[in-house]
Amino acid sequence: MALADTIRRTFVPVHREGWPFVALFVVGALLLGLLSGFLFFVGIVLAAWCAYFFRDPARVTPMDEDLIVSPADGCVSAIGDAVPPPELEMGEAALTRISVFMNVFDVHVNRSPVTGQIRRIAYKAGKFLNAELDKASEDNERNGFIIETGTGARIAVVQIAGLVARRIVTFVAEEAPVTTGERIGLIRFGSRVDVYLPLGTRPSVAVGQRAIAGETVLARLGEAGAAHPVRID
Repeated sequence: MALADTIRRTFVPVHREGWPFVALFVVGALLLGLLSGFLFFVGIVLAAWCAYFFRDPARVTPMDEDLIVSPADGCVSAIGDAVPPPELEMGEAALTRISVFMNVFDVHVNRSPVTGQIRRIAYKAGKFLNAELDKASEDNERNGFIIETGTGARIAVVQIAGLVARRIVTFVAEEAPVTTGERIGLIRFGSRVDVYLPLGTRPSVAVGQRAIAGETVLARLGEAGAAHPVRID
């Protein structure tokens, strides 16, 4: 069992969405190899990076119906009040928004932050600005989900394409049930995910903190008030 666990930790599975890209990079490396050994080496390194980008590691998700976990790996780049995208039809009230920025070295498989039912999926075409910019939430190509929990709380998750990202992939459909930590989508090559919390919900993370999809707790439903104080050391 210990050997099997070591193998799983060392050789992380590649998501099925990534295999066509990995194959293209390998073919490219072989063609470059016809020109020179150095170019072949560069091609193989790029193919290895592509496989690394599309990795899909297992996660240990806390199954507590009150927890809202991060849907994405990356850095918590912003926390603040914002009105959800209009296509989600969540009203004009500003909600607490937590943004998680994924660079090209982060896992890009996105997971459901809660257990519930997907009430709406809305795609909007747009620009491809740097996903770290605040205006990327309004201007960039995006795909949004509204997930309703068993208690009626609604959490919005918005996948936002970035400077390099050119494709948002969705794994689930409207009215489908989802569980916390379940894979719901993927964004190719650098991007960001915004999470809109129910009105008054207190964030449990801070700007600059690293988040792990399906594991890091962003907030707890029913816990209100200002954000927790943090220490940077």
